[in-house]
Amino acid sequence: MPVVLHTEASRGLGGQELRTVAETRWLLAHGWDALIAGQPESRLLAEAREAGVPAVAVPMRGAADLRALLALRRLMRARGASLVHTHSSVDSWLGGLAAKSLGLAVVRSRHVSIRIRRGLVYRLADRVITSGEAVRDIVVAAGVPRARVVSVPPGVDTARFHGGVSGAAVRDEFRLPAGAPVVGLVANVRGSKGHNVFLEAARDVLAAAPDARFLIVGDGVGFDEVARRVRAAGLEARVVMTGFRRDVPEVMAALDVLALPSIKSEATSQVIAQALAVGTPVVASTVGGSPELIRDGETGRLVPPGDAPALAAAILDLLRDREAARRLARAGRAEVQARFTLDAAMARTTAVYRELLGLTI
Repeated sequence: MPVVLHTEASRGLGGQELRTVAETRWLLAHGWDALIAGQPESRLLAEAREAGVPAVAVPMRGAADLRALLALRRLMRARGASLVHTHSSVDSWLGGLAAKSLGLAVVRSRHVSIRIRRGLVYRLADRVITSGEAVRDIVVAAGVPRARVVSVPPGVDTARFHGGVSGAAVRDEFRLPAGAPVVGLVANVRGSKGHNVFLEAARDVLAAAPDARFLIVGDGVGFDEVARRVRAAGLEARVVMTGFRRDVPEVMAALDVLALPSIKSEATSQVIAQALAVGTPVVASTVGGSPELIRDGETGRLVPPGDAPALAAAILDLLRDREAARRLARAGRAEVQARFTLDAAMARTTAVYRELLGLTI
């Protein structure tokens, strides 16, 4: 099978990087040859190696780093790459130019719903894969022909995320009282994810449901600031910041409600689909691609971004009417199983690869 090289210049480890690892592992398990090139000592490379995915360190200091471009070019030749799939701005320039110099096909992913000011780098790509239709519209608005842009929302590994997962161990680990409702925010800790809105809503929820507990799951550049806000609000006894977790299915199963109150960038969220696959009801803001997964009152609840009272009210509605919450979650799970599995996402992704490579099988 052809060799697919994924490139990623990010040093962090959020949904974008985890998706790249999961999809590379899927390729390897389904007869493709694939590897990842990332920054030395990055968390992405550590995660890839932990998952048994081939990963090569390539220092990428910037989009004009000639040494990195030549290193990527040598890697492509040494590994016999057939197609290069880039993910962030820096590696899209470096990997895209290196691939084009060798006559290789280039796919560029766009994972976030931030407006693109300059779309020149996207013109290096033969195809752009976006994390949902909302992101596709942004890429097209930046001047990329719509025919070259393909929407592929992230897929859920339903072998890990399913209705049989238990959250008991997570509840025990954090000593969450039996019967106490638990609301969680699972996301990279940065300003765009709405952690401050979540904390404001938590105070409103506690005023009506004083036994409620809250989990903030994940880490990131904003972790210390959010921890400071938890202390300043006097919420240490009710809000637990868990840091990065690998047992995300069990975390989702421990929650009575998942909240994702993003205020800026959000593509088609992986965590929403993961929660629904486990059977956990979801409240999300109407940012980016979240409405592609959640239809208000049908598969979950939607609230305006930045509106803490609306978020609290939606959470309380789900906590008070458990049968209605379960009904929404069941409908959401059916939606995920029908449209948002990892196999479905990779079928669409490999169809793009096959088209560019001229493969008919």
